[in-house]
Amino acid sequence: MITVDFTDLELEKLITHHVGNKLRDEKISFSSNVSILDESTRSFLLKYFILPLKSNELFSFFHSVELSMNDVYLLSKQLFKDPDSLFIDYSQNIAKLLYEQSMHPKIKEGELNIAYFSNICLGDKVTNAIGIFKSENNVPYLKMNAKKDGYIISHDYGYAIKGIDKGCIILNTDSEMGFYVLISDNENKAIETQYWKDDFLKIQSINDEYYKTKEFLNLTKDFVSKRLLVDSNISKADKIDLLNRSVEYFKKREVFNKSEFEEEVFKNDDLRSSFKIFDKAYREENKVDISDSFNISSQAVKKQARAFKNVLKLDKNFDIYIHGSRDLMEQGVDENGRKYYKIYYQEES
Repeated sequence: MITVDFTDLELEKLITHHVGNKLRDEKISFSSNVSILDESTRSFLLKYFILPLKSNELFSFFHSVELSMNDVYLLSKQLFKDPDSLFIDYSQNIAKLLYEQSMHPKIKEGELNIAYFSNICLGDKVTNAIGIFKSENNVPYLKMNAKKDGYIISHDYGYAIKGIDKGCIILNTDSEMGFYVLISDNENKAIETQYWKDDFLKIQSINDEYYKTKEFLNLTKDFVSKRLLVDSNISKADKIDLLNRSVEYFKKREVFNKSEFEEEVFKNDDLRSSFKIFDKAYREENKVDISDSFNISSQAVKKQARAFKNVLKLDKNFDIYIHGSRDLMEQGVDENGRKYYKIYYQEES
């Protein structure tokens, strides 16, 4: 898996435009000069741009007909060839493309920063990159200014440094395959994801070990939470156990083998058969390409494991967190018709 290192990153150029919502007839305005940035602010700005990026998951530009018909890809490819003379004009063209896609009432206006970076480590090579960052959520903050005999407290509005609203970095490598693209880790609603990732950038996941690990865990989660939801013969505790065994399989191995996974996680023939049918339908419906054997990405396992729910809720009285063996739990019904779980353990903590 290729690693991306921003430790020695340099911000070479930066320009800021304003992009409104075209549907609401909000304006788009362009800067004709690069943004002025003092050195004390530079480190905060880089933190604002870079920290939310998902450095483990790589994307690339694509187009259903021909890659060169992807406008952001084409502008990026040309800009990499001559950033000194093309930067301002091409940044304005990128802003225009974003404005044309701002056609949903939930899309907010904001400042669009286009950046040119150098000295990014990509595996064992050093490359440059183009950054596209949109700031939308203007938040209030307090200012406390000391005077001779006290303080003046006031407020202003700005952007929280904790992370950009929408962002991407286009790495100058593998240009003929659509470059490598990183996007921000901001969890957006479906319409915002579609607008930024699908309509504006038009990017797709690169089919590497991170993608394969993530997608197979998603597939397994959907099988247990959706397909088995209609199976009344499988208890909630058993479903949680299936999820736990799935994650445990990935945590303990470096290489995934589909047949081995099915044998270890799904202990009976009916479950394995049901999973294979669901697996085939899931791949076709979601258009995912996952090989039957691949190197496991520990980063993807760590992230996807957080989405696997292991809480057994009993009425409104108890929540049982199941992390270990299902064999330490017994389920039954007493003579009065009350359902119960019996739990075995060694010691309290």
